[in-house]
Amino acid sequence: MVSRESIARQTSASATVSRVSPEELKQLRKELSCTAKELALTLGVEPKEYAAWEAGELFPTKRHVSELQALGKKGKDAILRAPKGKTGAAKVGMARLADAKLWELVRKLIEHPALFDQVCKLADAYADPTEPRVKTDPLK
Repeated sequence: MVSRESIARQTSASATVSRVSPEELKQLRKELSCTAKELALTLGVEPKEYAAWEAGELFPTKRHVSELQALGKKGKDAILRAPKGKTGAAKVGMARLADAKLWELVRKLIEHPALFDQVCKLADAYADPTEPRVKTDPLK
């Protein structure tokens, strides 16, 4: 059985480690009590890409290996959970472009400068999706 400790040992043993086995990914996900989709969301990757990692078709980048290690240390509370119930899956990433509500908001933002300013202030509280979502704390 492979544990999150083995991922930590593997990444700390060599700074050039760039591969994590599919079995290690599955074990870590089991230890974090999350779905593949939730782990993908937490890492900021598409669920299809994460599924390819677990299938051994692709491998996570060094950055993602570091993020996986940090998640293993932080535990279950670090996982972004998918909403429960029959509310329908929230569209994220490129899927959001097909959402008519997005384009309604864009039209309103263009037309109303005060609304744009309010949204900019609100958006400051949210992480930029182009930045890594999991950051390691050097003091821990």
